[in-house]
Amino acid sequence: MNPPMNRRENEEKMAWLRAEIRRHDDLYFRRAEPEISDREYDRLKRELADLESRHPDFVPEDTPTRQVGDDRQEAFATYRHRQPMQSLDNTYSEEELREFFHRLVRLFDREDLDFVVEPKIDGVAVCLTFEKGKLVRAATRGNGFEGDDITRNVKTIRDLPHRLAGDRHPDVVEIRGEIFMTNDAFQRINREREEDGLPPYANPRNLTAGTVKLLDPKEVSRRRLRLVLHGLGHCEPRFFDRLSAFHETLGRWKLPRVERYRVARGIDEVWSAVQELDRLRHDFAYATDGAVVKLDSIARQEEAGSTSKAPRWAIAYKFSAEQAETVVASIALQVGRTGALTPVAHLEPVQLAGTTVSRATLHNKDEIQRKDVRVNDTVIVEKAGDIIPAVVEVVLAKRPPGSEPYRFPEACPVCRSEVIRLPGEAAVRCPNLSCPAQVRRRLRHFASRPCMDIEGLGEAVVDQLVERGLVERITDLYDLTPDQLVQLDKFAEKASQNLVGAIDRSRDRELWRLIHGLGIQHIGLAASKDLAAAFGDLDRLAEATEEELAAIDGIGEITARSIAAYFSEERNRELVRALREHGVRTRDEGAAARREGRLSGKVFVLTGALPALTRQQATEWIEVAGGRVSSSVSKKTDYVLAGEEAGSKLDKARKLGVRVIDETAFRALLER
Repeated sequence: MNPPMNRRENEEKMAWLRAEIRRHDDLYFRRAEPEISDREYDRLKRELADLESRHPDFVPEDTPTRQVGDDRQEAFATYRHRQPMQSLDNTYSEEELREFFHRLVRLFDREDLDFVVEPKIDGVAVCLTFEKGKLVRAATRGNGFEGDDITRNVKTIRDLPHRLAGDRHPDVVEIRGEIFMTNDAFQRINREREEDGLPPYANPRNLTAGTVKLLDPKEVSRRRLRLVLHGLGHCEPRFFDRLSAFHETLGRWKLPRVERYRVARGIDEVWSAVQELDRLRHDFAYATDGAVVKLDSIARQEEAGSTSKAPRWAIAYKFSAEQAETVVASIALQVGRTGALTPVAHLEPVQLAGTTVSRATLHNKDEIQRKDVRVNDTVIVEKAGDIIPAVVEVVLAKRPPGSEPYRFPEACPVCRSEVIRLPGEAAVRCPNLSCPAQVRRRLRHFASRPCMDIEGLGEAVVDQLVERGLVERITDLYDLTPDQLVQLDKFAEKASQNLVGAIDRSRDRELWRLIHGLGIQHIGLAASKDLAAAFGDLDRLAEATEEELAAIDGIGEITARSIAAYFSEERNRELVRALREHGVRTRDEGAAARREGRLSGKVFVLTGALPALTRQQATEWIEVAGGRVSSSVSKKTDYVLAGEEAGSKLDKARKLGVRVIDETAFRALLER
């Protein structure tokens, strides 16, 4: 039994859990690259909630246990939901489902409560707004109050009518649902990518999340998204008294709806309906990972109310993920671009969810210690949502005698450098920037589309370049010749010339792409643009102090420290010099002009739909004139450019006294 934690240990544990949950929120909601299953994610949130309940003095207002994940991105206009779009509390046991029922029995003092039981679709949440029967808006869940306006993309979905059938409709109605991709469409897209030499997408849900946020509706249409509707939001005037009546009306309006739902009275009928959906779920056109149980009476829904993040009248019962028992043959470490060491269990092959599984992620050093995973242990592995399988637990009864705890190595498995662990981080890292594993990852990042966009420099090519000693650092790419490349496996003369040409064209990429491509820890695409706009010169950025960096809106203390630490190393300063000597553009000639432009130094926040300008156009105009666009309102904000249906950003601007302008005033500001 572990000894109780002291005050400091509790604070540190909660801080770590909050940071880890926020990291997984970002991976799931914004990047569509989840690392763990829903069950593992819920375990983290429950552990944090339990600690917070015992230590309420340590709980900040923005703790993730009181919020839903946020999928909003700067490239999209913000739409404010007329009724909050909350998430659902999850349960994984019949006992917890029955407790949910009994809470409502105690509230209403009756057991003959009716519920609607429907499939829980594993897709991307969307809210459609119809006015007088016409589709006028589609938005993501966002933070529950505001979402991204994805109307143009959603209108490409072929089975979604843009006008409701029939002649009797509410003046305004919000209808909630899930966007998904069929397995056939997913496999077709992956076949096309493999034919083009590109890596396949991981799973349909992740690809769907990325697709709804594309800026090109034609590409969205080509991917053939589908939609299923199941939830009622704001409705004016009141049109429904029961959720089951709403489901029937969806059919009359010719909207795509769930294939099967059932009205059940009492907990025994509810449990029977949940089990039935579990048996039938593989026959549906969409992926389902559970059943949703909702009170049928809308009046009772309103009486039951909700918490800050979830309704009290509904719950999601998550089906058990497919699991299998196998043995850990060995534990290996993968070294990432930033040197992070990720442990992976190599398993005796086992059938799981229709595929043969021979490896599973162990996440990090803390996870290995928490689960006490050892070589030769019998373990339960789980594959949920087609994510990389993970080790769920160790079967201690089958642990062989003489078993020794796994000792996380003190040296990098690739280059043998002594590993380090920075304060406040879960990751153990290799500090050697010349480590071949890091070099491979760094080159892939540098060549990727969000960075230098070097076509043809994929994973297989990078691996060969490093293995053959042709490339050890980024600048070696610019010394490659067709004669060297033609020696690579499956590389003809034309392909060699094409790749040299693509590398050559990358010399003239925008400065922000180069900054992003350097792979500085904590520096993403948005921060790279901020830094390029503020300094306009890689040399000036390299000489900047922490104080100068932190003074830039959007660059916090941690990020500033990371940048300063990166450029304090002689090898990184040498890299900057070498890039310049190889003809790579390290200056943004237009930055000085923008700094002297009409909006020089001004920070804008955009909210709502503008009459004539798209969000992207307005952003470009601001940046060309020397200003910058931020995603949140603060005291550093100079203007909030507000359009129709502006949301909480407008409210915050007024509260802080930030100047609010419309499109007409914005155009006048540019012309002044």
